[in-house]
Amino acid sequence: MTTSSTHDETYRAGIEMRKAVLGAAHVERSLSNVTEFSRPIQELVTEYCWGAVWTREGLDPKTRSLLNLAMLTTLNRGHELAVHVRGAVTNGCTDQEIQEVFIQTAIYAGVPAALESFRIAEATLTELRKDA
Repeated sequence: MTTSSTHDETYRAGIEMRKAVLGAAHVERSLSNVTEFSRPIQELVTEYCWGAVWTREGLDPKTRSLLNLAMLTTLNRGHELAVHVRGAVTNGCTDQEIQEVFIQTAIYAGVPAALESFRIAEATLTELRKDA
């Protein structure tokens, strides 16, 4: 990949995208809890994940969200899954689309992982609707 962006520009684009998907309050809370030990990984995630990958033109944010839900289910990463269910809703994903991702991953990645994702997503969606 060829780019003329500086690390600072990519990082700033990452902060903007991260806030757009996950919400400014979540991102600011996460960054305010950064320690000197965890700072390098937070900077890497913000710059590369959010600034270099999420800002690419090849996939829209909704598709990226659905892919993340499938991958996080496969990896059984519940904490990150809840965060990305919120992001998926922000990016326009419907409950049915989220359910279909989990059903698809049940077949290809395992039923226990998908069941856990259904549980986490349902709790997250319920909480989102309470806050609305």
